[in-house]
Amino acid sequence: MADKSDENVKKRLRVLFLSVLLPLLVVTVISGAVLLFWSNRQITRYVNSESRNALLELDNRISEYLAPALINMQNFVNFSRDTQDKEVLDALVHVFAENIPYKLSFYYSTAESRFSRDGFYVDSSDWVLDDDWIPQQRPWFVSAKDTSEMCYEPPYVDDMTGELCVSLSQRVDDRNGEFQGVVALDLLMKDMADMVNSVSVSPNGKIYMLLSDGTYLTNEDDAKVTAANYFSDSAISYSAGEYLDGEKKSFIENGRYYAVTRISVTPWFIVAEGPTTDFSGNAMRNILLLVFALCVFSLLCSLVNVRLMKGMRSGEKTLGKRIYAETQNLVKSAKDTAATASEQNESVKEIVATMEDCTALSENISTKIGDVSSLTVKTNGDIASGVDLIADNKQQLYQIAEANKSTIDGIKELGGKISTIWDIVTLINTVADQAKIIAFNAELEASSAGEAGKNFHIVASEIRRLADGIISGTKEIKDKIAEIEKSSDTLILMSENGTEKIAQGVDRAKMLEERFASMKNASEITAESAEKMSAIVQQQTSATEQILLTLKKIAARVEHFSEEAAHIFTASENLNTIAEGLS
Repeated sequence: MADKSDENVKKRLRVLFLSVLLPLLVVTVISGAVLLFWSNRQITRYVNSESRNALLELDNRISEYLAPALINMQNFVNFSRDTQDKEVLDALVHVFAENIPYKLSFYYSTAESRFSRDGFYVDSSDWVLDDDWIPQQRPWFVSAKDTSEMCYEPPYVDDMTGELCVSLSQRVDDRNGEFQGVVALDLLMKDMADMVNSVSVSPNGKIYMLLSDGTYLTNEDDAKVTAANYFSDSAISYSAGEYLDGEKKSFIENGRYYAVTRISVTPWFIVAEGPTTDFSGNAMRNILLLVFALCVFSLLCSLVNVRLMKGMRSGEKTLGKRIYAETQNLVKSAKDTAATASEQNESVKEIVATMEDCTALSENISTKIGDVSSLTVKTNGDIASGVDLIADNKQQLYQIAEANKSTIDGIKELGGKISTIWDIVTLINTVADQAKIIAFNAELEASSAGEAGKNFHIVASEIRRLADGIISGTKEIKDKIAEIEKSSDTLILMSENGTEKIAQGVDRAKMLEERFASMKNASEITAESAEKMSAIVQQQTSATEQILLTLKKIAARVEHFSEEAAHIFTASENLNTIAEGLS
């Protein structure tokens, strides 16, 4: 059993060691990869920048080297436009040659052969020409006579010095633009080769001057100058036409850096190449050393952590045994406390439930009594309103009886006045009959009067027609008066019957008034009793609610105590489990 326990401990220690070591190693490897990627990008930028800067510096130095020669050649071209005197031009050749700081040959040849009457050749070195040496047949003369641009002859080995030279030549015209000759000078390639060799991009890098087809102008191997081609020796993927197109380039290909630029206005190019390890070698070594150091550090940290944790585990085991012993007692006490608290909680909940039912019943009774009291008060008010309405009704009945009596008297008085109107109508009717007779007589008289009585006849006719209308109107008035007398008699009879009914209503209103007065007294007594009962029940409900509130607080505290006891019991069990694990 002990061997198995020791084996488990060793297995756990190995797992712990790996769990500590592996994250550190992963972080170390990822950090190294990120650092390597970032370093490669920075190295690429640095290599391109350094190669471009080196070529730019070399370009500036060669351009400065060529500047005096180019300037003095241009000055000679400008001065020789006005004269073709041999002595003057010879003096100019010597003067301009002296203005160039380095040793070289400065010479001029006319368009005509030196063997002709006006042809000649002058040289700053006072070189005596061989008889078979004809300037007009030399490459520097032939290439310059047909163009106004500066011409650069391919390099050649000088017969007198044995040095590699290159000739620069330019056409000379007079003021009328007529071709006069060619001025030229020789440059030693050794001077420019020294400049190229003095500039370096990296320890193992190379810089060459090339012609536009890739032929070497400078090389550490003198045998390759003007004889070998750069693109045959280099592993670059570009061809001469693609690489030497006049554009500046810098890039990295297959672990080597390349850069190219054209020298000022010349047809020559400067190229640089070399291994990128010249720049990245130290950085890569430093990165690898750093990653190795981090790995070793991670291993040491893991060993230290495992050793420390092993010591901690020994102390934890002893402490776990003591905690386990104490938690056994704590678990037993917590369990008993939780059981007691649970029983008390159930008892208090039953009491609270009973009190809640009692409170609800009291509140229901109080509500019902309050409703009865409200209804009684409302009934009392309605009865009082009814008594007042009966009194008002009684008073109105008296007023109606008086008004009915007055109406009967008025109707009787109206009947007397109608009789008077009847007499007046009779008189009007009599007058109308008389007027009708008079009008008839007037019509007769007017008819007998002839034309003179025509107008009077019209008036008599109108009076007669008016009399007929009055008679008809009085007849209608008589009919209406007869109808009014009939209605008046009927109204008098109905009013007398209504007076009897009103008297009966007054008697009944007196009886209702007495009964409502009795009901009002009984309702007041009932309302007063209901209010007293409602007050008593409300007091009882308030007391019950107070008791219930107190019991709820006790129940909440008991429940909280029960929950805490359960938590203590759970925590004790968890602690017991932890103690077992520590042991």
